[in-house]
Amino acid sequence: MPAPRPLRDIAVVAFAQTDHRRTSDELSEVEMLMPVLHQVLAQTGMRTSDIGFTCSGSTDYLAGRAFSFTMALDGVGAWPPISESHVEMDGAWALYEAWTKLLTGDADTALVYAYGKSSPGSVRDVLTRQLDPYYVAPLWPDSVALAALQAQALIDAGDTDEPALAAVATRSRAAATGNSHAQLRGSVPRGEYAVYPLRTGDCPPIGDGAAAVILAAGERARELCERPAWIRGIDHRIEAHGLGVRDLTDSPSTRLAAEHAGVFERPVDTAELHAPFTSQEVVLRKALRLDDGPDGGVEVNPSGGALAANPIMAAGLIRIGEAADRIRRGESDRALAHATSGPCLQQNLVAVLEGDPR
Repeated sequence: MPAPRPLRDIAVVAFAQTDHRRTSDELSEVEMLMPVLHQVLAQTGMRTSDIGFTCSGSTDYLAGRAFSFTMALDGVGAWPPISESHVEMDGAWALYEAWTKLLTGDADTALVYAYGKSSPGSVRDVLTRQLDPYYVAPLWPDSVALAALQAQALIDAGDTDEPALAAVATRSRAAATGNSHAQLRGSVPRGEYAVYPLRTGDCPPIGDGAAAVILAAGERARELCERPAWIRGIDHRIEAHGLGVRDLTDSPSTRLAAEHAGVFERPVDTAELHAPFTSQEVVLRKALRLDDGPDGGVEVNPSGGALAANPIMAAGLIRIGEAADRIRRGESDRALAHATSGPCLQQNLVAVLEGDPR
């Protein structure tokens, strides 16, 4: 059954991101974020006071202090008072909240931003705090070890092998050579095993970064952008929390979100997948039916994806922004964007974006 058409047409009309770096010790979160906010507003000619709703995505665990997101509001400008919200998730979920807000008609424009500084601590240890607190977290399995379990399950099932995973990394980093914001570009040294069977080249870089998008509804979108990237469908789903009850070689939540977003109604030409590990791209390709033929005519992660830059809490929003930018530039007509959160693709969001007919 076709996905229901949203009651209101909403589009991404602007996108900006930082140059992602291994460390930004000299900058606070606010100082890292402010240039991105200025850039995204400048693309539309709007000021903060013109924005109807603001929503952000970040996590206090990276900053190591409660309610750290309130400090980032200094970069937005919260006076005079603004309509504002925050999600303790990747910015893609903040975009979902903003999209919902615009659907109600309470606002015509929304600013969505996300940021993360991973460099100050051990990301592998920090991410254990999202695991089941009774049975899994006390064992301290870090994010790379869990991804390696998923990769080994895929190899055992015959879905991939180490050379195929290496090819994913090589293609992603090669694509990133055209992305001035990417943290890693060019050739991929396979390196030693991070956790068998994943080598360092199969894993995402640790780095700091931020991103922002502006959404607009209806004719307001066409006033602000020559070719808006219309969000034709968006949905998010979640897997069971217990890793032991999941089939790590598949992602039913991604498939279900894609069905409800309308991905399978007709082909897409671009797919920006939030796959921090090479093995996760294998899972997502299968769930999203991107392996029918030689890529099925779909260009996967032309930006380089999360293997080229993976600022935690912003990488998923960046996938939506990159897909939208390709539509706005006329390089794509119908694009898929995916974001994930949690261990082994636990939570997944899928969006379909389209441009006006040429």
